[in-house]
Amino acid sequence: MSKTLFDKVWDSHVVRKIEDGPDVFFIDRHLIHEVTSPVAFLGLKTRGINVLYPERTFATADHNTPTIDQHLPVKDPLSANQLKALEDNSKEHGISHWGLGHRNNGIVHVVGPENGITLPGATIVCGDSHTSTHGAFGAIAFGIGTSEVEMVLSTQCIMQPKPKKMRINVNGKLGTGVSPKDVGLYIISQLTTSGATGYFVEYAGDVFEDMTMEGRMTVCNLSIEMGARGGMIAPDDKTFNYIQGRSMTPKGADWDKAMEYWSTLKTDDGAEFDKEFNFEASDIEPMITYGTNPGMGIGISKNIPSAESVEGGKATYDKSLAYMGYGENEPMIGKKIDYVFVGSCTNGRIEDFRAFASIVKGKKKANNVTAWLVPGSHIVEDKIKEEGILDILTDAGFALRQPGCSACLAMNDDKVPAGKYAVSTSNRNFEGRQGPGSRTLLASPLVAAAAAVTGVVTDPRTLI
Repeated sequence: MSKTLFDKVWDSHVVRKIEDGPDVFFIDRHLIHEVTSPVAFLGLKTRGINVLYPERTFATADHNTPTIDQHLPVKDPLSANQLKALEDNSKEHGISHWGLGHRNNGIVHVVGPENGITLPGATIVCGDSHTSTHGAFGAIAFGIGTSEVEMVLSTQCIMQPKPKKMRINVNGKLGTGVSPKDVGLYIISQLTTSGATGYFVEYAGDVFEDMTMEGRMTVCNLSIEMGARGGMIAPDDKTFNYIQGRSMTPKGADWDKAMEYWSTLKTDDGAEFDKEFNFEASDIEPMITYGTNPGMGIGISKNIPSAESVEGGKATYDKSLAYMGYGENEPMIGKKIDYVFVGSCTNGRIEDFRAFASIVKGKKKANNVTAWLVPGSHIVEDKIKEEGILDILTDAGFALRQPGCSACLAMNDDKVPAGKYAVSTSNRNFEGRQGPGSRTLLASPLVAAAAAVTGVVTDPRTLI
């Protein structure tokens, strides 16, 4: 019987099927951070039980961490307490812990792949919705709640109904200035933020085959923003070349054995999906959002659509535009911005900083722009320096901050002030997401760079 990639990985991890209920599903890798784990560990302590497989759990500090002066004590008492709890709980249960100052510290969905924790055919969970990032490696990866974090810590399993299957095909060649972030935002704009609810998505076609692993991670990261449980891409030579030799990947004979299995991880001919979509690469241009959810995105050369042309009701649409201070049929190009944020688990990798630097090289940061450039990990930070990117940024008037989630979610000191506009390479633009009253325009590193040097929303293709 023909099987999808998703079926192959899911079915091989089902410990027990419950009739008319969820599957008891085994988890290979469990990633934890300081925000959603303390209460889970408290639950273990209350019940007097230990972590079943501490070697399968990996802790890193990222959400609440400052991005400057990380060598100093964290000022916010709640953040400091959560960071201390992660350190103490990890030590008590024998869990690998990468806290502030550790060489491997960084955003959980950046450091997992960097260190070979993320592997093809694995099941991966984390108390963070953007765990879908790891699906770029042919893994089943999804976010879980705090009670489920406790369940995985204590049993290495989770109760989970099997999602339906969707395939999204994008074929052809992307145009100049069109990045993986644009592909993701385009798909969400077509499907809406609820278009993949209840599904696990496989991305296929020329565009994803041509993408780098970092680009694939960006697209899979955004899967959750159209309601999907997760997204995945079949592993190929790019995948295997990326992970080979990393600190936690199999070595020697173990690598050869793993490759025998990984080579089978692709959708069989004739396998059926519950829903399928097809898009053409030529229809995608650099994207930008204009509203208060990731589905409210348009090609950067387009005008904001009228209420009658979008789903969701006029009252909701009007409320969103009022929050943003925009009007129907207005162009996005030329709109003034105040902040630029490059980073997050969506676009905080070295390729993203290479792209940003390619635009700002030889130019200067606009005087009206405050820019926060935040690498996703110390490894990314080191590469920025080694490749001369930091010199380009410094010459253009930009400063590099230290690794962390930063302004993606404003759980730390990096908050965009009320009423200010931020072009952000992160994944969500809900009301107040980057700070109370802040206004977020989601975009790629190229679009962010163009805005950073012009001070307004600018088509990056005019600067390439």
